[in-house]
Amino acid sequence: MSRVPFYLKERLKTLNERVLHETSGASGLPPWERVALTWLALMAFWIVITSSVEPRNLITGAVVTLLVSLFMRDLLTGDVRRSGHVLEKILYFALIYLPQYLVIMAFRLLESNVKVARNVIFMDINPGIVKIRTDLHSDTGVTILANSITLTPGTLTLDVKKKLDETYLYVHWIDLETLNREKAGEKIKGDIEEWLKKVFW
Repeated sequence: MSRVPFYLKERLKTLNERVLHETSGASGLPPWERVALTWLALMAFWIVITSSVEPRNLITGAVVTLLVSLFMRDLLTGDVRRSGHVLEKILYFALIYLPQYLVIMAFRLLESNVKVARNVIFMDINPGIVKIRTDLHSDTGVTILANSITLTPGTLTLDVKKKLDETYLYVHWIDLETLNREKAGEKIKGDIEEWLKKVFW
């Protein structure tokens, strides 16, 4: 069997990734920024799981997470959009982006709970599966979007498909309000996708 189709497929995949990186502002963060961002995220996680701010615990955590960050820097920060200085990114994320996400999700959870409760009480259920498109390209961004949709009552992300430069999500919707893909995408994704595009490419 000829290996030409496999070769062409690999070439097409490589070319597609290069175009995506050039057109969507993909990562390319300097190594030290990747280490710093990874260390900060791991250190925050360390403090949360140990529930202690004693100096000995903080020093141990700082050393351990720094060592891990040196080896794992690309796993957490490979999808982060390149923009501005690293301190600017950290401050924007901690003070603006993260609170924005929490507020958006809180309103979506409240709204969706009310809708699902109404559907159950009045037995007004019209389930279906819709295919919606996302402008996100990074794996982390798409994963957070899919999980945010699943966390929202009434919607469940079933699958993710990537075709060339487009990504689609298959979502089970308890109340299929429209068959129009764009309108369904707007209702299901809400403001979450726009928020994710600020952080991930």
